[in-house]
Parts: sequence; C-alpha cells; structure tokens
Amino acid sequence: MKDEYKDLYQQFGLNVVYYRKKKRLSQTQLAELVDIHRTYVSSIELGKVSVSFDILFKLAEALDVPTSKLFEIRE
Repeated sequence: MKDEYKDLYQQFGLNVVYYRKKKRLSQTQLAELVDIHRTYVSSIELGKVSVSFDILFKLAEALDVPTSKLFEIRE
C-alpha cells in the first residue's frame, strides 16, 4: 500500500467498522461471512491492508450495503 493513499484505506476501514457494528456483527462473524480470517478483518478496519475486488464485493454483500458506501468519505 502506498503512503499517499493511507488516509483512504483508513476511511474505507472505518466504513467497514461502521456498517459491521450497525449490523451488530463481531469481526469473527464478518470474517466467517466473507470467508477470511478475523485478523484480516481487523487489518482492513485499521486501514493496514488493501482488499481485492472479490473481498470488497463479499464485504458489501455481508454488510448489506452497496460497494460505493464503503468508499464514502464521512466527516
């Protein structure tokens, strides 16, 4: 991940946290729905890793939101 995009990765991660908590899911539950490890969910939420389109689509589906919602910049 390039440092120039760090803020965007962090915002993406915050959106994942927001929608996960809105659905009242734990990281473990979300990981199971997306078929990834819980520590990967944690790394996504902290903005430490990038995700493939496959994972992006699975996250959006599991969180019941359009993929675009995961990219919104919220204040």
